Amino acid sequence: MHRNRIVKATLLLAAAMGVFSAGLLTGKNTFHQPNTIIHVVTVQWTDDSTPAQQQAAIDGVKTMAGEIPGIRNIWIKPIRVQPREYSAAFAIEFESQAAAEAYADHPAHKAWEKIYQPIHKESRSQEITN
Repeated sequence: MHRNRIVKATLLLAAAMGVFSAGLLTGKNTFHQPNTIIHVVTVQWTDDSTPAQQQAAIDGVKTMAGEIPGIRNIWIKPIRVQPREYSAAFAIEFESQAAAEAYADHPAHKAWEKIYQPIHKESRSQEITN
């Protein structure tokens, strides 16, 4: 009887170690390198722009995303923006380089620029892919 308890304890320990080891193997961080294009913009607003105007410009990014083909995702809530004089940022993910290029001339982008251009003092943008 004592031997059965030792065998059961040994099997339980072996099973636990197996589960732990499997967790270590599958716990390795996985990541992807998609071929999409990420367009990141940081913005410095003009001194005379209002919070309502600034919000309208950011909301316009959502409007564009719904109207311009090839936009996959957007990010509109910055956590940290640099340089310090800049207070807003957004990012747009395009499904391809062609979609990113078409965005600039799309009527929805042109309409958004009418809201955005007068109230941004300066902006910096980058496009990133793999």
